[in-house]
Amino acid sequence: MSEQANITAEITPNPNTLKFNIGRTLVETGSVNFTDAARAKGVLLAETLFGIPNVLGIMAGHDFVTVTKRPEASWNTMAEPIIQALKELLASGKALLPADYAAVSAPAEHHAADGDIERRIKEILDTEIRPAVAMDGGDITFYGYDKGVVTLHLQGSCSSCPSSVLTLKMGVENRLKSLIPEVREVVQV
Repeated sequence: MSEQANITAEITPNPNTLKFNIGRTLVETGSVNFTDAARAKGVLLAETLFGIPNVLGIMAGHDFVTVTKRPEASWNTMAEPIIQALKELLASGKALLPADYAAVSAPAEHHAADGDIERRIKEILDTEIRPAVAMDGGDITFYGYDKGVVTLHLQGSCSSCPSSVLTLKMGVENRLKSLIPEVREVVQV
């Protein structure tokens, strides 16, 4: 008999998103983001959770799942079915995500072709910023750097959070500017 999963729900800065801590590794590095049911096709975890009424988005991180609901829906009626579905999925022993999904939004790779500034930005994102954002049920992905402008993509609870602009500008932008003088601005894709 497999041990019962202990799943806890945690509020995030986004009132429409809850972080479900599952206590088991789902994704070795990075995160996997499903912004709609069509993208979930063939992925057991995402298909199952999108089957719950009012689920709008799902992000799987290292040992958590972030679920975003429709604004008019209530967590009072949604949280328990999500927890139950996660427990059943974990108990099934089936692969919740295809093995190759972890690479979709893994930490930014440091390529030799990247300039010094890009390498420094990616290192700060991976060592400082991504772990902090993950604590709130989100993730952040590096898209590029050009003429002082860093382009990033916020996912999970951070993608539509009322405080996402504050996180991006006051948090990420200020931190990158303080460590890398060449950075003038941070924008979201």
